Amino acid sequence: MQEERRLEVLRAIVEDYVATEEPVGSKALVERHGLGVSPATVRNDMAALEDEGYITQPHTSAGRVPTDKGYRLFVDRLTTVKPMSAPEKRAIATFLDGAVDLDDVVGRSVRVLSQLTRQVAMVQYPTLSRSTVRHIEMVALAPSRLLVVLILSTGRVEQRIVELATDLTDLALSDLRTRLNAAAAGEVIADAVTALRAAVPPGDGGTTAAVVDVLVDAMIDQRSDERIVVGGAANLARYGDSFDSAVRPLLEALEEHVVLLKLLGEASTGGAVTVTIGAEGPYEQLAATSVVTTGYGPKDEAVATLGIVGPTRMDYPGTMAAVRAVARYVSRILDEA
Repeated sequence: MQEERRLEVLRAIVEDYVATEEPVGSKALVERHGLGVSPATVRNDMAALEDEGYITQPHTSAGRVPTDKGYRLFVDRLTTVKPMSAPEKRAIATFLDGAVDLDDVVGRSVRVLSQLTRQVAMVQYPTLSRSTVRHIEMVALAPSRLLVVLILSTGRVEQRIVELATDLTDLALSDLRTRLNAAAAGEVIADAVTALRAAVPPGDGGTTAAVVDVLVDAMIDQRSDERIVVGGAANLARYGDSFDSAVRPLLEALEEHVVLLKLLGEASTGGAVTVTIGAEGPYEQLAATSVVTTGYGPKDEAVATLGIVGPTRMDYPGTMAAVRAVARYVSRILDEA
């Protein structure tokens, strides 16, 4: 009973501090949360929590504030993810369903996620290596020039222009399209590359080889795997002086996509939401921030990560719910694409 009560006291401290940004005292906890015990008992519980490193007193005669360890316990044992309200769900669905292509989906996801959480949102583009080939299209721009379009399962579209050594007839173009789709469609990138190379007739240095070369180049172009879209940096301004020391390094980090990729981490599957709090993160200069992420992708396969970064003093239940909800909607859109 005593441990359960102390956990409730910790929950109340976290919730009040996130809401007010003011150190929390025992009297306020009793009045606001109906703990059913006296302020003296709550003070004893707070002293025990402080001894265990879950809360701290910023200065003498002040209330208590959570530590990173306290936030960690709150997230792991006390948090119940807030269900999204019906209007919030409709807003997400309406906003994302209007997207016309993958770039639009990613851009809209960043905006809606930053608006819902009032944090900095990050969305990684789907990773090429985890995609499968949906279709290869070829359009004759001129008798000796082709537009080659690679369409992947994640909705990504890669386009390349191919200059041919000889003119290509409509019949030959149709035959080439059929052969290359038969080899690569439905295959993951690595297997598709092997199959396409095998589809080049021995000694062929002409049309088939030229088209396969640009397709393979598009498939193994890993630079596109490092694309991240960021939105909502202006939300940092609302934290004022309390987060001032962390704002500059965070703003600098937002300009470095390699840093953001490390913050986002590996894409988690099964709808799991990952919360990295304070010093748990990979960068010491960002120890005042927390990152909430999850994976997204078609058919329950996580092909990329999205999430938010903000101060450790954040609404974890609401943020986790928003991150999970947006990921589910984006996954559904990719599944239907």
